[in-house]
Amino acid sequence: MEIDNHEESDGSTPRTNENDVSIRRVAPDESGEGLPFAPINWPNPGDTWRWKVGKRVSGSGYFLDRYLYLPKSLCHGGGNPTRRKYGFASKLAVERYIQTSFPGTNLDAFFESFSWKIPAEMSLLANGAVKLKHVPVGPPIPPCAEIEESDSQSDALCCKARNKLCISLLGEAENPPLAFMKCDICCTEAKFCRDCCCILCSKTINFSYGGYDYIRCEAMTGEGTRCGHAAHIDCALRCYMAGTVGGSIGLDSEYYCRRCDARTNLVPHVSRLLQTCESLDSRDNIEKILNIGICILRSSEKTSAKELLKRIEVAVAKLKYGTYLEDIWKQEGNSANSTDVCHHQSTDMEVTTYQEPSNGKTSSDLMSASFDYRSESQRLAEDIDQVLHALKTSQESEFKMAEEKLLAQKNYICNLYQQLEKEKSDLARRTSTDPDALLNIVLSRVKQIKREVTNLKEMEEIASGFGKTSRATLKKHFNLEIEE
Repeated sequence: MEIDNHEESDGSTPRTNENDVSIRRVAPDESGEGLPFAPINWPNPGDTWRWKVGKRVSGSGYFLDRYLYLPKSLCHGGGNPTRRKYGFASKLAVERYIQTSFPGTNLDAFFESFSWKIPAEMSLLANGAVKLKHVPVGPPIPPCAEIEESDSQSDALCCKARNKLCISLLGEAENPPLAFMKCDICCTEAKFCRDCCCILCSKTINFSYGGYDYIRCEAMTGEGTRCGHAAHIDCALRCYMAGTVGGSIGLDSEYYCRRCDARTNLVPHVSRLLQTCESLDSRDNIEKILNIGICILRSSEKTSAKELLKRIEVAVAKLKYGTYLEDIWKQEGNSANSTDVCHHQSTDMEVTTYQEPSNGKTSSDLMSASFDYRSESQRLAEDIDQVLHALKTSQESEFKMAEEKLLAQKNYICNLYQQLEKEKSDLARRTSTDPDALLNIVLSRVKQIKREVTNLKEMEEIASGFGKTSRATLKKHFNLEIEE
């Protein structure tokens, strides 16, 4: 879509074009044929083009969403009365089509034959400001159903990645939208959408829970333009483009955009993740988001990052201990001992009777403090039950994981034995013209089975428990990385 950033020189009524047709103001979603907003008698006499506008209006009073449609004679078969799928969403798309289909055409003369800019209906305020009518808040929902990708020259009016949850379709983009930097690298790919695709893996990003798993580069790259490319946090961490990275790149809890080379401080991003977690009621989702924050802030030298990392680590410890969700986010008085406090918070009792007298109290006053044995005993019993329940749950999940991995390995070996049996049978019957090749296949299969049996033996170390199994075995066969 064409975006106009130029104000009228004097704010007066728009000029007329060279065909001396008055350029009237247009209502949102209005459409029409021919002048003043579409060509006539081009490329052949009687050929009339069609136009349409959206809802958004620029500060200068022109529609941001402006579409141009081919005449019937240029549509495939010439019989489509609406010609909706033979449309263009930008001036560049029209230029590409004309240069491809009608080489040698004078583009300047073509665009001078009609008015590309379409003014919106408006009323002038007393102070000279402009108030736009019928202009909704937020970006438009592109009419994917109206204009389809019928050729490589036309711009798609919907998400190029065909993502129904793209922010460009849901109206979640900023308002008013800033123009994006011109990108002729990733954004020219047929299925890459800058709004919802990761620049590193090209897969769609997830907007749930405040978009915790991606970061968008908001760096200003020119006059009123921003980068706007996004990347999965996980992809950026794996590519050493996020977090704390040494060497020539030198990142400290930052994100490095591969498209514009700008750096983004990730500490505010992690702070937003923490706020998001406080509103969630799923322990699994909270732990997943907090772990991302830990990966981002780990090894940072920034004071703010270190303090935030301590808060997250305390929250994770409380979460694993089984603390109630509403108690996880409570700040402890002494941050240095907060980790210990989170493990023993439920067993804090009146220990002042064993401390030195303070603030004017005598030892007799402290010793006479009330202490309810029954309530404390009940609270301890509840805490132990909670710990045992959490332990049972974790052991059940570990058992389920081990069961799935071991059975999958067993089935894989059994399939290899079946293949070996068939290959040995083929070798015995000499069904192939090249018996040496069959023999090599059989020998290779035997070696493969021996390797997989060895792997199964290594996996059986899990019988002693995950805690007593070597880190190498857990990482290789169970995809678990245990920190030292």
